[in-house]
Amino acid sequence: MCGICGVLELSGQSVSAQMIAKMNETIRHRGPDGDGVWVEGPIGLGNRRLAIIDLSLSGHQPMSNETGDVIIVYNGELYNYQSLRIELEAAGHCFHSRSDTETIVHAYEEWGTACLERFNGMFAFAIWDKSNQQLFLARDRFGVKPLYYYCDKEKFVFGSEIKAILAYPGIPRKICFPALNEYFTFQNGLTDLTLFDGIRLLPHGHSMTLKPAGHLVQRQYWDFPIGRERSPQSPEEDTAEELYHLFTQAVTRQLVSDVPIASYLSGGMDSGSITAVARQHLGRLMTFTGGFDLSSASGMELGFDERANSEMLANRFKTEHYEMVLHAGDMENIMPELIWHLEDLRVGQCYPNYYIARLAGKFVKVVLSGTGGDELFGGYPWRYYRGLNSHGAGDYYRNYYEFWQRLVPDEDKPALFNSATYQQISGHSTFDVFRNVFGQSNPVLKTSADFVDASLYFEAKTFLQGLLVVEDKISMAHSLETRVPFLDNDLVDFASRLPPQYKLRDLDRIAQPVNENEAGKRLLYRTQDGKLILRRAMQRLIPPEVTERVKQGFSAPDASWFRGESIDYVNGLLRNPSARIYEYLNPVYISQRLDEHTSGTRNQRLFIWSLLSFEWWLRKFLI
Repeated sequence: MCGICGVLELSGQSVSAQMIAKMNETIRHRGPDGDGVWVEGPIGLGNRRLAIIDLSLSGHQPMSNETGDVIIVYNGELYNYQSLRIELEAAGHCFHSRSDTETIVHAYEEWGTACLERFNGMFAFAIWDKSNQQLFLARDRFGVKPLYYYCDKEKFVFGSEIKAILAYPGIPRKICFPALNEYFTFQNGLTDLTLFDGIRLLPHGHSMTLKPAGHLVQRQYWDFPIGRERSPQSPEEDTAEELYHLFTQAVTRQLVSDVPIASYLSGGMDSGSITAVARQHLGRLMTFTGGFDLSSASGMELGFDERANSEMLANRFKTEHYEMVLHAGDMENIMPELIWHLEDLRVGQCYPNYYIARLAGKFVKVVLSGTGGDELFGGYPWRYYRGLNSHGAGDYYRNYYEFWQRLVPDEDKPALFNSATYQQISGHSTFDVFRNVFGQSNPVLKTSADFVDASLYFEAKTFLQGLLVVEDKISMAHSLETRVPFLDNDLVDFASRLPPQYKLRDLDRIAQPVNENEAGKRLLYRTQDGKLILRRAMQRLIPPEVTERVKQGFSAPDASWFRGESIDYVNGLLRNPSARIYEYLNPVYISQRLDEHTSGTRNQRLFIWSLLSFEWWLRKFLI
């Protein structure tokens, strides 16, 4: 696990080793165990190392093959590298380390770009192929590891984080208005754009090949198969048994490490099941969770502290359990630091996760996370019900687009943006952005099952991607590798082909409008309706009071805090006429939305968080 960066000068001029080292230094937090720089003419590669597999100098990067024709910088873990190594050795390849990095080098030598189809893991890497004079970059199937790039007529610059790219001379710091429109619509980016104009995120499941002459080819090598091919409906007991086998296999695969591994333990089914399997294989296991001071919370938020549930599971599995409690005020203390690490603003409140990652990072280098279980097995029933009663594809797209406008609907955008910004986004349709997510899959949308599969596909492609980008940034900020067993190749393929009836109950129910801001949605929309087959499969690992429990996300009582103990902080930033956000947004509209929240008329917690994040983003990056 590492951080990577590099440059290919398309003009042919030589790259400076000192400049690559400067880029590398900006991502030092990703790899405090070592650094490496390699330059040759117009190409330069950098790496920061977090040593997890093969802790010796043999695992040092940049790494090359025996002849020096293939040079790699790599961030990630290949969980099947040992079996691939056996196959490659049989083909005549010689290994000089025990690292998975060297496996990728020889896999590329043996199979070329098709090597990607054989990898089971999380990765972002860049290979300089000296013989063919080309740079080959790739990102894992699901987007666990990020890879950003900037390209103009003179240079191609890439990095695990945007700040590494910004460290290179000649990179403009300007806002990308279409990305800003996406963010304030979806609280996420659905395309490869970022808020930095010209800096893009290589899409998950994609690779890119670049020649020094500037010829760039991007290729999608994998996509979620949700809805494209459903497995025949077999007895539920048999399906649950196969799921249990694949899940335990996935967790076991991801336990490969030369350093200790820990696990998050929220008290829910996903992290609890992962902890159960890891505990069986590792013996003593550290677990980490967070809770909240609810003394100033109200309503549904009074149920947000899950420490009792996590303590119950920690006691059951006899883990070495660590907790921390977050209070009102902890958000404002961490915002400047958090946003500097995030860079690429996506999804909702993540500062609680940042604190828990910081706690875990004090003890271990690797932690297991339950991310992906909800998106693959239908953990958000209130979302999928929203699209059920549509009449064909066009009606579904409109209905689901309306739901996913998490922050500001289209009709409010003339009021949200100031006139200059609104003119910049004129002609940019976020509905087209939404619709294009389904473009290549071209789903058939006739039955309730079709609509559920389409919703799951959309969520895996977008919401899950946002969660993974954020999780990478907040963990690597503390030199902590997060592994996600639910995103094992075999487990994802199995889950993607399950008929929706195995995931969601009552597919013909009448959809009800849902406000994503409302904390009570988990009770109003029967979250026990989701993840049906997973609940049954996990009964062998965790008690029924966990598998049958109403879903509870890891969320702070921000709605209450934004009206109470954090109100001065919110007002001080967002009602300040000199706030940076008003270079782009309309203060009258912002004030009205803040008043709605303060008065209790409407819960605006997601919008307020996004405004605070955008303000700090402007302060940290658009200086």
